[in-house]
Amino acid sequence: MNFSNKNILSTFGSGDSQNAWANIESIGWRKISSGSADGVTNMFLMLNAAVSNNRKVSGNIDGSDQITVLYLH
Repeated sequence: MNFSNKNILSTFGSGDSQNAWANIESIGWRKISSGSADGVTNMFLMLNAAVSNNRKVSGNIDGSDQITVLYLH
């Protein structure tokens, strides 16, 4: 599922490896796709930048409801 121009309402990350989440406007909580520690970290930083600077994001959520692609506007 593609999504466009959404606000990030909040984020969550834990001390567990590759465990980061985002609450996306009108979509709800979605996990950042794991597999690459740097990839999870980079997406989590983008999501936090979106929250703190009131910027929108677009991206893709795969069949397992995980964020796989993210663009910061």
